This record gives sequence, C-alpha cells and structure tokens, in this order.
Amino acid sequence: MSEATPPGTARTVAAGDTHTPESASGPGHANAKPRRRGLRWIMVGAGIAVMLGLAALGIVKRNDNVAALQAIANDASVPKVTLVSPQKGPASRTLTLPGETQAWFQAPIFAQVTGYVNKWYKDYGDPVTKGELLATIETPDLDQELQQARSQLEVEKTRAELAKVTAERWQKLAGTQAVSQETVDVNIADYKAQQARVAAAEFNVARYEAKEAFKQVVAPFDGVVTARYTDVGAFVNAAGGSAGQQGHTQELFSVADIHELRVFVSVPQDYSGFIKPDLHVTVTLPQFPNQTFEATVVTTAKSFNTTARTILTELTMPNPNRDIFPGSFAQVKFVVPTDPSILVVPEQALLFRAKGMQVALVDSGNKVHLQNVAIGLNLGQTVQVTQGLQATDKLIANPSDGLLEGQTVQVVQTSPENANNNPPESPPAKAPGH
Repeated sequence: MSEATPPGTARTVAAGDTHTPESASGPGHANAKPRRRGLRWIMVGAGIAVMLGLAALGIVKRNDNVAALQAIANDASVPKVTLVSPQKGPASRTLTLPGETQAWFQAPIFAQVTGYVNKWYKDYGDPVTKGELLATIETPDLDQELQQARSQLEVEKTRAELAKVTAERWQKLAGTQAVSQETVDVNIADYKAQQARVAAAEFNVARYEAKEAFKQVVAPFDGVVTARYTDVGAFVNAAGGSAGQQGHTQELFSVADIHELRVFVSVPQDYSGFIKPDLHVTVTLPQFPNQTFEATVVTTAKSFNTTARTILTELTMPNPNRDIFPGSFAQVKFVVPTDPSILVVPEQALLFRAKGMQVALVDSGNKVHLQNVAIGLNLGQTVQVTQGLQATDKLIANPSDGLLEGQTVQVVQTSPENANNNPPESPPAKAPGH
C-alpha cells in the first residue's frame, strides 16, 4: 500500500507512464486544441502569401521581358545606315592597263628553193645585220635545171646566128629574079623570131640563177634571231619552208628588229576619247621592277572589239640597249584628264533597279528617297555621277537591295555591319514563368 502524497506536492510520473501531468479531466485540456488550430492557420496564410508574392514577381518579370523584347524588335526593324556626301572628282585619272611588247619589225624567214639544209650559221639570240648569212641549202635539182637552161640558151643563140646569116643572104638577093620578095621576108622574120627565143632562154637562165641565190638564206634587216626551226640535213621546199610530216611548212628562222618596240594595249571604251597621238605614258615590266620606261601613243585601231568593248592602241617605246624582249608583259599607266566639277560617289552606294541606276537619299526626317542618277566614268572605288545629285545631298553609303521609298532609317556613325554586330545592351530574354 503506497504512501499518501502530501498536499501541494506534484506527483512523480513513474517510468513508462504515458499520461501527461494534466489528466484528461485537468483544467488545461480545453485550451490546447484552439492554440494548435491558430498556429496551423497562420502557417497556411503565410504560405499563401508567399505563393501570391512569387506569382506577382513572375508576372512583373514577364512583363519586363516582353517590353525588352519589344524594344529590341522595334530597334531592329529600323535599318541602321551610314551617310556619305558626293565629292568633287579628281582633275586627272590614272589608268593602268596590261599590255604586250612586240618587235618593231618581225619577219619569218622561209625557204624559196627545194633542197636540204647544208649548214646554219645563226642561232637563237644572235645579232645579225642586213644581208648576213643565216644558212645555206643544197639544191641538186635546181642546179640541174640551171645547167639545162644555160644549154638551151646556147642552142637558141646558135640557131639565131644561122637565121641571121640566112636572112642576110636572102636580103642580098632581094630585087632579083632569083628569089621572090616573099621568101626574103620569111627569112628575115624567122631571124627575128629566133632572136626572141634567145631572149626567152636568157630570161629562163636568169630565173634559175635568181633561185640559186636563194640557196643562201640571209637576214632581211638588222636585228636578232628570235627563233631557229631547222637543222643540218632538214628537207626544205620552195612552198614555204621546212616540210613537216603531214606536208605542213614552217619558217626556218625568225628575225626581229628590237631597237624600238611596239606596245599594244586594249583601252576600255569609256577612256577611248582621251587617247590621242603623242600622249606620253609610263611602262613597267616584271623583269625590271625598279624601273619605268617612257612610251608614246602612235595610233588606235579606230574600231572597238565587240566582245570586250575595248579599242586596240599602239605605242612605241625606245629600246636602245636591246634589253627588253618582244612578247614581254607590261603594265601601261595612262594619266588622262577628267572634269573635277563632276561629282563622285562610292561605287557601293549605287542601286541597280528596274528604273535604272539609283541612289538612296536620306532627308532631315530620316526618310529614304530613291533618286535616279546618270553615271559617268568608273574611277575604281568611286563612280562619276553626271546627273541627279547635288553636292549637299546625303546618301546611304551601302544601301540594301530591299530598301524602299519612304522607309525610315536610323543614321549611325559606324558602318551598318558594325552596328548590327554590336547591338545595344538589353536584359536577356527569358521564358515565361522564370
């Protein structure tokens, strides 16, 4: 039997006792449940408030992103352009064109007799003078023909002597009853005919002797041997030179006079009006990189090449040292006058439209106006504009093909490419809800 607990002393809870100090029937049980319910509602209200705050924050950020994207789209819809002004053109224009040098005289040397090359005396690059021996040709057939012609001449001369004696005899008997006048006349005519045969035989001999002279191939003028297409023992014919395997002929030598050179240049049609005789130009050659040579315009072909629309121009260039060879590639520099009052614009500022050549002007309100223009000379990076522009106009330096009349543009200081590559900073676009 346990001892009684003194009044006013709390009872000690035994180990394993699951009951709270206050029994179900104690005085604190009625207030415990309301406190727990109030705490639960406070937590639920706080969670709802946090969720509402996060939702409101997301809506605000989404609106900001939409506004930023709209600003970027509006900014991108207005093309960025750089403006330039027409400039006065240069007083002169330097025009550099490719050319080709040719010899002052160039002669292919063909064989004029049929035979075999006995020996050649001049090779590539050898200087020659007029009449100097280049090669000799053996002509056995020609030699026989010449001998036959000479023999025939002797025969005709003998016959002519006999006809002469006969004619003289008959002429002495003329007027007598021994001979008739007709017989005398016949004999005199026969003598004259025989004299003609002698003359023909002499011409025939002279012809073969002239051919014999062609057995020696000589230079036609002072110059240099630029080619040799034959060799000892090669068969040549009077048809024109060395006989090929298929019967084609080719020259034996080529001789050029290079004391002065001709330079041929194809000048574009736009500049043909400036090319006049006696116009002085400068010539440069790859083999002489640090030197310039003077040349003078002689004439033009007075006709345009219908394919390239160029005119062939001939110049002369002294070559006293013979160190510039025919066939050299040359750069010919013309300095032609141009009208400085004609305005020029960058070539990339032009628009090729169905209405013709145009430029894109920009007014004070940044509105585009497509202006028709007439162009003149192409100066390389710039082009002359002869009609349609004023010096005070502002035009787009590099207009796009899609540019429209009246379109609004944004003028920038840098090129449009740099402006597009470096757009203004803006907050990055995010997906809704982030």
